[in-house]
Amino acid sequence: MNKSREEMIRVDQAGEFGATRIYAGQLAVMGDRGPHSAEIRAMAEQERGHREEFDALIAKRGVRPTALQPFWNVAGYALGAGTALIGPEAAMACTAAIEEEIDQHYSRQLEELERDGDDPELADMIHRFREDEREHRDAALAHGAEKAPAYPLLYGAIRLGCRAAIKLSEKI
Repeated sequence: MNKSREEMIRVDQAGEFGATRIYAGQLAVMGDRGPHSAEIRAMAEQERGHREEFDALIAKRGVRPTALQPFWNVAGYALGAGTALIGPEAAMACTAAIEEEIDQHYSRQLEELERDGDDPELADMIHRFREDEREHRDAALAHGAEKAPAYPLLYGAIRLGCRAAIKLSEKI
């Protein structure tokens, strides 16, 4: 398998794992009855399904997962819990920021996969998951993400962190 495809699978599995940890942190703080808890649980369940599909693809193709997974485990949970502690709108701002970055990330990957045409299985997965991520972003915006305290700063910082996590997880 070519290096580019291995990096795609590695980083995408890491991202889906990180998303499950972010939602776990948010739900730990917000509980089952908090504002937006039902929406967060539904998004977390979709992310769990995405992660499971990437876990299976990693095993099937023999791709090495990121060595940073223990770090993403803690960092994702801390980001989720931290934004939920700020408030439900901040938790939604976290989702909006991450999903915007993932939409762009998946779109770039799809452009390459569609241009090369050599991996329809991976292209299909990324296409399906990108649509879910777009729905998550839109739901977060509909649930008040832009009302979070210091929204532009929070949104920008989370997107920057997400871009850094993507670059690191591709290689490490």
